[in-house]
Amino acid sequence: MDLNNTPHRRKNILTGEWVLVSPHRTKRPWQGKKDKPQQAELVTYDPNCYLCPGNERAGGAKNPNYTGTYSFTNDFAALLQSKDEKLKDGLFEAESESGICKVICYAPNHALTLPLMEVNAIVGVIKLWQHEYEALGSNSEINHVQIFENKGAIMGCSNPHPHGQIWAQRSIPQEVQKKVVHQKNYWDKNGRSLLGDYIKQELDAKERIVSENESFVALVPYWAVWPFETMIVPKRHVTSILELTEQEVADYATILKELTITYDNLFETSFPYSAGIHQSPTNGQDNRHWHMHMSFYPPLLRSAEVKKFMVGYEMFANPQRDITAEQAAIRLRDCNTNHYLSK
Repeated sequence: MDLNNTPHRRKNILTGEWVLVSPHRTKRPWQGKKDKPQQAELVTYDPNCYLCPGNERAGGAKNPNYTGTYSFTNDFAALLQSKDEKLKDGLFEAESESGICKVICYAPNHALTLPLMEVNAIVGVIKLWQHEYEALGSNSEINHVQIFENKGAIMGCSNPHPHGQIWAQRSIPQEVQKKVVHQKNYWDKNGRSLLGDYIKQELDAKERIVSENESFVALVPYWAVWPFETMIVPKRHVTSILELTEQEVADYATILKELTITYDNLFETSFPYSAGIHQSPTNGQDNRHWHMHMSFYPPLLRSAEVKKFMVGYEMFANPQRDITAEQAAIRLRDCNTNHYLSK
């Protein structure tokens, strides 16, 4: 099969879902929506920012004059700690959802996104992720800890100060449940990690690899939905970030910086994305089938001005993409390794 010219479907081995790939459509002229990229002024401190050190937040609390990473409980959390209640009335069904939401400030500098941070500072972010995952996950009422970042106004980020979030909750979310099923089935059948075997095959093929180091590989997944979607996976089978060695943490920080620089350089803009870490639930069960990974879902399609929308067929049938995963990987690999702002 000529995957670069023939319409075809690809299977996501983690969820069991399919994506339609239509590579011939990249030849069509683009007359769709274009937005001028927002060039935010790079200021180190904003007196009106709710996340800058020493400033008062919208909820009334005041940030300390933090000098490194900083986390706090979200003043407008989507989840609250509550008792377990259920409702069942014919076809109407509901249940209470308890949880804790936290905000993770990467650095006191208002303009310092991950690609602009030093590697040792990104190590500090990862160590805070580890601390929060362990602390929140040790709560008997918390069965899943989701670490994520929405970067850029286009992704709904309400504050430009570089930060991420953590939502820890009683139930295990649906997207994670899908990955539980497929990873566990593979483990039970083969006694090995599904993602471990997958990245070995990817490293042999070399078609979709963006970058790698001793501990991690960054690649465009074979089943990628978003045009420049990527995934960072540890080469060693680890179920969560708590199992990473000091060297692996350093390598994780290095590849995070490399990948996000690549993104920024692709269209010479502060590249928007939603990124999240999927790892072992904290439900106290045997989760050795889990293989930690971090996914990046960026919305940009052809330039900093052209966004990919999920509409029509994708809303009513299944996801579809034009540029193949292999073509996207080549574009990303060919990017300069030095950040465009450092020219």
